[in-house]
Formats: sequence, structure tokens, C-alpha cells
Amino acid sequence: MHEDLTAVAWESVDDDGVTDAEVTMGAQAYPIGGPAAALAARVRAGTITPVDVVTEALARIASENRKINAFTVVRAEQARAEALELAARDDLDELPLAGVPIAVKQNIAVAGVPTRTGSAATATDPVAADHPVVARLRAAGAIVVGVTAMPELGLWATTDEDGTVTRNPRDVGRSAGGSSGGAAAAVAAGLVPIAHGNDGLGSIRVPAAACGVFGIKPGRQVVPAGIGADSWAGMAENGVLATTVSDAALALSVLAERSDLAELRAPHRLRIGLAVAPPSRLVRMDRHWTAAARTAGARAAAAGHLVEPIDLPYGDSALAMLLRWPSVGLADAERLPNPELLQRRTRRHLAVGRMIRRLRLVRASQVDRIEAGMVDFFENFDVVITPTLAAPPPKAKRWSSRGWAANVLASARYAPFTGVWNLLGWPAASVPMGTHAEAHTPLAAQLAGPPGSEATLLGLAAQLELTN
Repeated sequence: MHEDLTAVAWESVDDDGVTDAEVTMGAQAYPIGGPAAALAARVRAGTITPVDVVTEALARIASENRKINAFTVVRAEQARAEALELAARDDLDELPLAGVPIAVKQNIAVAGVPTRTGSAATATDPVAADHPVVARLRAAGAIVVGVTAMPELGLWATTDEDGTVTRNPRDVGRSAGGSSGGAAAAVAAGLVPIAHGNDGLGSIRVPAAACGVFGIKPGRQVVPAGIGADSWAGMAENGVLATTVSDAALALSVLAERSDLAELRAPHRLRIGLAVAPPSRLVRMDRHWTAAARTAGARAAAAGHLVEPIDLPYGDSALAMLLRWPSVGLADAERLPNPELLQRRTRRHLAVGRMIRRLRLVRASQVDRIEAGMVDFFENFDVVITPTLAAPPPKAKRWSSRGWAANVLASARYAPFTGVWNLLGWPAASVPMGTHAEAHTPLAAQLAGPPGSEATLLGLAAQLELTN
């Protein structure tokens, strides 16, 4: 079971469920499209130029972004200039992402662009230097065409800012999710094949699942973090969203400076736990999302893996996540130049966080107990499969103008499965798994594993992708 899975067939995103008849998105409408790996190969071979690729991507963005609001800044002039510079280089054949247009989430530094973090309270001055993650992408030949939308300080699982709602390309009446909502929408709409995102309680996997693309959060210290003041107390990691698992693996190999991650291999016969029950009995499960995890389990079994239904030892992880969620933004908020401009829901959220901190309700021992249970579990299993979400994403609306309780409930109700892997700092990914029969929105399954299992998760995800 170790055959090469890198060459995974690419199919354009199906637009079933899109409510606006004018929305006809996807790379199939343009002469240059498809996976990032294929684009880079064509650039290296000289059959297309970086300028060709970037010009095409910018044309897509100009045509389609107004319908979904994935990008907040488009670097059109700079991207064209950088593509010209790249085309003149004599080392294109050494660049794994040669000429590939990418998007970067607006909470890490892109030289020449303000790092707004979805908030009017942040500084408006352009930053001077790239974040290490952006520098690695550029060094690999990628062209940053723009930065993507996110909710304020990354605290919410829906995305809107300044009255502009980021919509789901698969159903523009629904949210793209969050907090990497703009990144997921950009990939799902075919505006870019790869987007950077980061994930503090599910912020890559939740929007990836909502929009029907692949997303992976690596484990702790695999990719440089450096997200805000303290990377959400160490819970947030930089990762990627992509049209295909192969593209995500390629991008992650660049971010991690580990070329082996780009070489997708079918894993050995895995012991997989199938856990469909949510972390809390208070969560109401949509049966179609439960079925998505079971479908992933059945496909894994058909690929030769041992799959066993189990109860995952979540312990008190739901409570631990709820206590940390209002607290993790405090360090970022304390550095804001204009805190009075924070949204009302965010001010309330941070006030709750300050109370939690004052009462010392967040303790390391909470995570220690959860980790002990998970370590014991993974003595007998290599990977666990769960639903990524509990329900379809919320309606697309100006959630930033609604009250704190409405936002907390909207985020918590549909995305309870992802946060435990941030508490632990372990890798996890979301794999598309068909379409909801009633809502006509994407379905997805979450794959998670112990530290160091990124290659295993990518290999298994590629197997599931081939059968999807």
C-alpha cells in the first residue's frame, strides 16, 4: 500500500447549491487552471510563463471576487511585477511553486500591506517585511496575489468585516466559515489553487469543510507560527487550503521546509478509529454530517485499512475550549492601537475572557488530562476520523453587527469537533466528502493523528480523495 498518490486527478468545483445564477466560478472557465503542481510544472517547462498564470488569476479575481468577497486586498500591480521578475530568473526549474498564484490570510505580514486581522482597531500602515511563512512561499516561486478576509481577530467561525460578507461559493446564501473564510472561498471559487490559512480552534478546517476544499492544520512546531502576540497561547498554527490534497501537501512541504511531505504515499495498513459522537452531549448533530464521517470510514476500509467505531476520549475538552476561546484574543487586543474601534461582539468576548483570566479558570492541568487520554487512545490507533462539522454553515449575513451570544452560539453549534486538536497541538485535516442531500452544501470528514502524523494524514486523505 505504498504506491505514489501525488498525481491525483483534479476536477473543477461543482457549483450545485449556488443560489445566484450569475455565479459561474471555477478554473474550468479559463484557459489556465488546475492544480498548483501542474501549473508550476508548466512554468518550469516553459510552456507558460509566470506572467500568464498571474494575469489569468487576476482576471478571475476581478471577475468573481465581488460575488463572494474572498479578498480584502488584491496586489495586482505588485503581483505582475513579481511575475516578470520571476520569469527572468534562471533557476525556475528548482522552484516547487514556480509562478503559482497564492492568497495569504490578513493576520500575518505581507510586505507592503497592512496586517489588519479583520479589525478596524489595528494599524493601517503597511508592514516592511514578510512573515517567515510568506517568505518561504515566495522563495519557492509563489506569487502573492492578495490577502484574504477574516473575522475580527480570528475569533469567529463566520467571516465578515466592514459590512462586507464573505460568501460561500458553493451556496452564496451561506457563510464561507471562519476564521480563514476568505481563504476557503478563494480556493473554492477557483481564484487561486492554494491559500494560506491559520487555525486556532478550527479556523482552517471549518471553512475548508464549509466550502468543500481540503485544509490541513499541522502539529505544533512543524511550520513557523508567529501569529499575533502569542499564536493564541500556542494553539494556532499556519497551514494551507487547496483544491487537491496533492497541492496542499506541496504547499505544506514548502511551509515546513520538508520536501518529503510533498511525496504523497499510500500509508501502511492503518488502525483507524471512527468517532461520530460530538465532544459534548449538548451538540445537536445533523445526520448528514454523521454520515459523511461514516462514508470516510467505509472508504478507508475499502482501501485496506482497519476501521473500528469508537468513542473518542474527549474528556473535558469542550469546557476547556469554551474557557480558552474568549481568553486567547486578550494578548492581541492589548497591543491594538485603537481598541475603541473593536466590534461590540468582540469587546464583550474579551470582557468574558478577562473575567476568566481573573478567576484563573484556565489551567494547564485541563489539557494534561485530555492529552493523557488521547495518548492512551493512540496506543491502539493511528488515525481517528470524525465529522468536521455538526451542521451546514450559518447563513451569510453581517454577523459582526449581531450580539455576542448570537455569534457564540452560531460558531459553537456547527463547529464543535475541531478545537481539541488545537488544545493538544496535534495535526488534523478536513477532507471533502460529498454534498448534503438537503442543504446542497459540502460535507467533509476530519482526520486527526498524534504528533508527527502529517504525512500519514495526507496519504490517507489522498486515498479518500481518489474515491470521492
